[in-house]
Amino acid sequence: MGQLHHLLGVSIAYCDDGLFLNQRQYTLDILERSGMTACKPYSTLVDLHSKLSVDGPPVADSTLYRSLAGPLQYQTLTRPDIAYAVQWICLYMHDPREPHFAALM
Repeated sequence: MGQLHHLLGVSIAYCDDGLFLNQRQYTLDILERSGMTACKPYSTLVDLHSKLSVDGPPVADSTLYRSLAGPLQYQTLTRPDIAYAVQWICLYMHDPREPHFAALM
């Protein structure tokens, strides 16, 4: 069957010292779904001291919140640097509020 190049949204490239895994197309799909394809990449550090609260108005479309938070959780397979921030977003998937959605975006 040959070498594996793509599996479950993960692209696989073979290198001399191992494998290189990326989810570029999966990331582009998430950006398209969220309407953020024209946004410029920006490196943002997570504030470890601020905590999201359960206060605030509920989001207008909780399905959209979940459909963006879930794929980000899957993306932590190849992006462990976003795992902490995504974990905080996913804590509120059962009852998302506007501040949670702002943090998600």
